[in-house]
Order: sequence, then C-alpha cells, then structure tokens
Amino acid sequence: MTTFALIGKTLTHAFSKAFFDEKFLRENITGCRYLLAPLPSIENLIPFIKSNPDLKGLNVTIPYKQAVLPLLDAVDPVAGEVGAVNTIVIKRRRESIWLKGYNTDVFGFENSCIGLRHAQRALVLGSGGAAKAAGFVLQKNGIDYLTVSRNPKNENEIAYRDVDASLLDSHKLIVNTTPLGMFPDIKSYPPLPYQQLSRHHFLFDMIYNPTETEFLKRGKAAGAATQNGLKMLTLQAEKAWEVWNS
Repeated sequence: MTTFALIGKTLTHAFSKAFFDEKFLRENITGCRYLLAPLPSIENLIPFIKSNPDLKGLNVTIPYKQAVLPLLDAVDPVAGEVGAVNTIVIKRRRESIWLKGYNTDVFGFENSCIGLRHAQRALVLGSGGAAKAAGFVLQKNGIDYLTVSRNPKNENEIAYRDVDASLLDSHKLIVNTTPLGMFPDIKSYPPLPYQQLSRHHFLFDMIYNPTETEFLKRGKAAGAATQNGLKMLTLQAEKAWEVWNS
C-alpha cells in the first residue's frame, strides 16, 4: 500500500485527508492511502518515516514548513528561494532515506488569488512558511508588500499597531497566512482596523476551515471583496500529487 501523509503539530483543521480520499475514489486510484500524522516535534519526522516503509510523500503544515528544511537532503530551487517547504518526496535506497522538499503553496496561491490581478501593494499577515510563499508570489508579480507580524524583526516587517487608515489606503490586497480564525478557534481574527476597509480592498485568507473566517466576515462587512483558501488548497494538493508521481 503506497502511503502519503500530512505532518503538522495539530491537524484538527486539516482537509487534506478528505481531499485525497475523495480523489482516490473519484479517479479510481487503487493501492494508495493518505494519513494524518500529527508530530509533537519535527524531530519525530525521521522516526515516523522509518516506521512507515510504504511512505512515499508528505505534505507539511503549521508549524514545520521552515523547521523541516535542515532534515532534507535536497530542496527544489523555488522552495529554496522561498525558504519553506510544504511537500516532500521520499526515496529509499536499501536502509537509507533521501528526502527532497518542494513548495506547492506558491503554485496554489498564484493560481487561485483573484486579488493578484489588480493589486499594486499588499499586506501579508504572518511571517511563517505560508507568508514566505505569498511574498515570493507577490514579488514575482511585481507587487510591493509589507509583512505584518506580532514581533517584527526584519526591514520589510511592521507590527499590527502600525496598520492604520493611511497604510490600508495604499495597500489594497491583504493576505492572511496566520492560523487566526482557523477551526476550532473560529472566533479569533487578525487585529486590524477593519472599519477603514472599503470596496476597493481584497482580502484573501489561506484558511479554508471554516469557509468564511472572522477575518473575511469583517472585511465583507466593510465592503471589501473576499476569498478563502479552498481553491489554493486544491491546486497545491494536485501539484503535490504531480510532484510525488513525477
């Protein structure tokens, strides 16, 4: 039985297993299964792979997209430039294991986010692996962006308290890459002055569970256009399947 799995710390929000189970059934793909594998630490990864000899590929989610990098034997150029991995190919040679990392979030975000079409400047909420993928795509499309973080450290990062009416007026695309609002913590949301948003803004949330987060609800109430991360999930998952089987 060829096995694929999703690794992360907490996977109660994950839609990946349902997606691949349905894909296997719909496309009559036999001899494959998809598992959820919550790992208390990224250091548990190699023992997990060794204890599952049929494991061929992994998806990676919060908080291990960056932490997994030192454990890989090779990294795809795009993932290397992004500095984060969400897909891993596993090769076995006798007793050894060889791991290569890819980033299919880039493909998923670039080909799903409608707001990329007209944006000139953007705010990226969060500074983790998903934020790095979003930043890579924005830069590739010639869109200037600032990263909004609870603890800004780099030149291109600002704090949430720095987001005011003037900044929002010049940054019409807002991308949430944080887990704020994700099931089961559906009441949380990024601390923004939502009342300063307008119909000229576009809010994209990488979260897909729930389908409409508090972040999107508040943006919509202010007149902004909104989009959740379900299409991005689908596209990045299909790209991961392509990578695993290429």
